[in-house]
Amino acid sequence: MMQALTPEQTANILQVNVNTIYQMIKKGELLAKKIGEKCYRVSPLSLNWIWGNLDSDLKTMDFVDRQYLKDVTSVVKRVRKN
Repeated sequence: MMQALTPEQTANILQVNVNTIYQMIKKGELLAKKIGEKCYRVSPLSLNWIWGNLDSDLKTMDFVDRQYLKDVTSVVKRVRKN
């Protein structure tokens, strides 16, 4: 059986503040189960989702950067001529 993580343990793994974890839970960016009034438990599998999306985000941003590279190169060349 996989052991659930506390928000504090999750924050330690991700190297962020525990308040960031609660914000991520609230936004639905991190899957967690609320137990009682104030107690949350995070599935370790939900961390895999974060890492998977990180790769996707980096790939998307690389694609966007490459689309603007010609424009940036053109402006740099023009500025250097002056």
